[in-house]
Order: sequence, then structure tokens, then C-alpha cells
Amino acid sequence: MGVANDGPVEHGYPHLETVRASITALWKRLSYDTVQTFSTSVVPADMAFCDTDDLYLGAQRVARELVRHYRLPDARLVVGFREMQHAANVELAAGPEYFVELNDRFRTHRRDIGAALAHEVMHVYLHRLDLSFPGTRDNEILTDTAATYLGAGWLLLDAYREDGASSQKLGYLTPEEFGYVLAKRSLVFGEDPSVWFTSPQAYTAYVKGMDRARQDEQQPPLTAAGWAGRRRYARDRRHAPGPQPGVPYTFTPDGGGLRVSFPCPTCHQRIRVPVRGRVRARCALCRTVLECDT
Repeated sequence: MGVANDGPVEHGYPHLETVRASITALWKRLSYDTVQTFSTSVVPADMAFCDTDDLYLGAQRVARELVRHYRLPDARLVVGFREMQHAANVELAAGPEYFVELNDRFRTHRRDIGAALAHEVMHVYLHRLDLSFPGTRDNEILTDTAATYLGAGWLLLDAYREDGASSQKLGYLTPEEFGYVLAKRSLVFGEDPSVWFTSPQAYTAYVKGMDRARQDEQQPPLTAAGWAGRRRYARDRRHAPGPQPGVPYTFTPDGGGLRVSFPCPTCHQRIRVPVRGRVRARCALCRTVLECDT
């Protein structure tokens, strides 16, 4: 797990396509019913860690809460601390016992132990699911996205703090990307994670992420699309070009007519519908009902 300490913190959405692919992969691998069981996030009280708590007992307690949250009842985590370059590391053996090492800095930054463990326990969860992406970078993005989407990643965003003298960020996603995934989760479950943030920078990143997530719901052919998008869509429909950079929809011939494919704004699975004016579509993966004007 990566950590940015007093270095430049990357911003924006450089990993957005991988984040979206991660959300789709989660829905596909877990199914609608299983995703729904994660409708409640871990709460701050269960992740709280005081300086007066015993370091090892406290870390074990937080790890147990995350194991419970991710529904890994037969997994046991043994948490240790050592000097290392990364924030944390987990040994993905056959189980049921898994050894997690945390960077020595967490001995004195105990409030962020929950964030580090949220990421590492998700590695165990994905390992059990046999869900992974090729390449370390994409796999770490999948892990951050899954932890956030399934209710523990708000801790990772809240560990982001920046002021004139220092900065800290955990995980591989940018703060805005964490905010985006949190917003996608919030739009599915109606949960507001912003009340738990202790970092003002985390709140700002969440607001930006929500703006970006809302844009997904305002792309043509969805009826919520804005005027400029609708106009571009109407022009493209006349010429029916192939895939275009920066345009989410694609037209394909269908008998004597056309079909349009576009990403579901909830799970990003592609949906294909006939081009014939107002159409109501239902995503087979996440069951979102979509009002379209094709």
C-alpha cells in the first residue's frame, strides 16, 4: 500500500477508467444481492484508536472489526509493525491466518491504523474472491476502489491531510478519486459519509467527487443530459460514427435501424438499447432503471 508523506499529492482523475472497471468487476463478481449487504459503512466508533490504547491489542481489535465488516468470519489477522517503505503489507497465504505488517510510523499515527487495515483486509477479501487485475498498479486501484465501495474506504480518504508544512495520503487513488467512489456508493445506498470526516481536505475531495459522479448521470442518451450533450448526441445519431474519444455512447447498425450502447451510470456495465426515442432501460447487473431519450 502506497503512502505519500510530505511529498506532492496527485490530484484529479488519472485512474478513472480503472476505477470504473473496478466497480463493474465488483458488481459482476459479487452480484446484486451481495453488494446490497454492504449498505452500511464501518462507523467511526468501531475504528477509534486512542493513544492510551495498547498498540497491538488496539490494532487487532480494529482488524477484527474490518474482518467482520467484509464478512470474512474464518479469517484471522495478525498485525505487526516494522520499518518499511510502504504504509502496510499483507501476506496472502492460504489462510485462515494472515500476517499484516504496518509501517512503524503508525505507532504514533494511530488514528490512521483503520485506514491502512481497510486496504490490507480488502486484499484478503479480493484474494478469497479470486478477483484481481493484471499488474500491481491496477490491482492496487481495484483494492482501494473495492474498500471504498464496500464501506470502509472513507477511512482512506479521511487519512488525507494537507497544510502548508506537511501532507499525507494513503492508497493509490487521488483524493478526488476516493471522493468519486464514495459518491458512487452514496448514490446507491443513500448514505452520507461526509459527517465522519475529520480532515477538511477529505470533505473537499468528496464534494468534487460527487460533482464528477453526478456527471455520469447526465450523459446522453439519459434524459437528464444537458442541452449541449443532447445536441451533440443528435448530430452523432445522424452520422452514426464509431467509438469516439471522450464520448460515452456508440452507435451500431441494427437491421434497418440503430442501437446505441452506453455505460450504466451506477455500475458502468455497457447497456445496449434500440434508437427509437424515449426508452426505459434496466441494467441487468445493478438493476438501475434508466430513463433514456435515444
